[in-house]
Amino acid sequence: MRTGNQETSAMRKALLAAAAIAVAATATAYVFGPDAEADQRKPRTGQARSAAEPGKAGQETRPLSTASGAPVCEVDPAYPKRQMRGLWIATVNNLDWPSKATLSPQRQRAEYTRILDAAAKRRFNAVFVQVRPASDAIYKSPYEPWSKFLTGTEGKDPGWDPLPFLISEAHKRGLEFHAWFNPYRAAYDGDASKLPASHPARRHPDWVVKYDNRLYYNPGLPQVREHVVKVVKDVVKRYDVDGAHFDDYFYPYPGQGGRFADQAAFREYGGGKSLAAWRRDNVNKLVAEVDEAVHETRPEVKFGISPFGIWRNKSQDPTGSRTNGMSAYDQIYADSRHWIKKGTVDYIIPQLYWPRGQANADYSVLAPWWANEVKGTGVQLYIGQALYQVGTAGPWRKPGELPAHLTLNEGLKQIRGDVYFSAKSLLANPLGVVDRLVKEHYKRPALLPLIKDLGGQAPPKPADLRVSGGTLTWKASEGARSYAVYRVDGEPGRCATADARNLVAVVSGGQSVAAAKPGTYLVTALDRLNNESAAARIKI
Repeated sequence: MRTGNQETSAMRKALLAAAAIAVAATATAYVFGPDAEADQRKPRTGQARSAAEPGKAGQETRPLSTASGAPVCEVDPAYPKRQMRGLWIATVNNLDWPSKATLSPQRQRAEYTRILDAAAKRRFNAVFVQVRPASDAIYKSPYEPWSKFLTGTEGKDPGWDPLPFLISEAHKRGLEFHAWFNPYRAAYDGDASKLPASHPARRHPDWVVKYDNRLYYNPGLPQVREHVVKVVKDVVKRYDVDGAHFDDYFYPYPGQGGRFADQAAFREYGGGKSLAAWRRDNVNKLVAEVDEAVHETRPEVKFGISPFGIWRNKSQDPTGSRTNGMSAYDQIYADSRHWIKKGTVDYIIPQLYWPRGQANADYSVLAPWWANEVKGTGVQLYIGQALYQVGTAGPWRKPGELPAHLTLNEGLKQIRGDVYFSAKSLLANPLGVVDRLVKEHYKRPALLPLIKDLGGQAPPKPADLRVSGGTLTWKASEGARSYAVYRVDGEPGRCATADARNLVAVVSGGQSVAAAKPGTYLVTALDRLNNESAAARIKI
């Protein structure tokens, strides 16, 4: 997929082509910002508000009615109040960060904050940072060695633990931090003797399968699942992450390695299933065990997966998509429909890395298919967008292709946002597409989508709003991580905060914002899950 791995097709090779360029520094107040109601987890109820025509900003609009008869506000789909705007930051092969394995810690920190500044400036609100590229660690792990992508040498101590810094700098800028793990990749080099003696693949050679000159952990072994769960749980317990995240690498993508050698495990644990069904069951078990471990450790932490964009083709299953590409279900044994139906993920981010109209995988076909898959569930759907493809070939040479994906998404209420691959391309801004996305789709900040049953509680509303010298200040609210600031002309109506038309800033790490423009300002407090308080108001 996104990791620079040469395991599969030319699509993966294209990931290495993007070039980084400098980006302007952001302002000191970071404004960022998902729509209004929460999804429920276990049981999933999957309620979603239908889009309506916009009303006049700052005034009450014609009320709609819920099933209970309670009025709700009309919202403008062009100004979603809650929307995921995420960015993948890949560490594998130094694809995004750090750019080289030989950089000093100071240079590493500077490169990382430049990425975050670029994301915050574009009103993004989440980063997905690869902390475990290949059974190694971008943090101080008791279970796996330091990653060679930090120092150039597997197992070499970089002299600092990057993860607290990576998390705190994201939070300062109002960016949610998801720790991204690759579950089964053991090593890029097929020679285990090159790994440190402490590496799990050296200590447990019976866990390892060599395929296409790479080392993988055998998903069919309970010991492997136990190890992966332990690694994820450790990070969730010790670090202030907001999410745990898997990418699309489960069983290896088909390559030149022949058969994946898991026959012995299949004989021992197959339990009468077919090989394919057993492999899918192995992945499903891991997903369920990680989901349980994450939420038992810290109930507020989200768990999600970004699967390959095609579950199955209609030719393989009448309920599949009208596509003709690789089937994740049949070829890498990833049954994303199962995770959605069983509720073992909080969110899903299918990688729809194809343009509209592509014959074997049409974005215009796949986005509605995935929207239908999550309908009636509490699993949130975000779309993985191929920012790295912009400017390469075919429709991707048109600067309007990627923005058109977001326009299409506006008509599908189940799609709650997008995540872009990857950071290097955000900095490069190919064809000026990032600027266009901001101008056409990210005109206002947005709060993150709510997954209500993960817990949390709206903090008390801010107190003691004051204005002095063009700056609005307020007292900190207990339990608040950030604050949403709205501005309306005249008196705000009941629906003034229903969408983002009046949202001017989301403030993290402080209690002040510039307020030079006259009007009525409304300030709400947000906890770490973006539960929102009632609004305090002041007229300027």
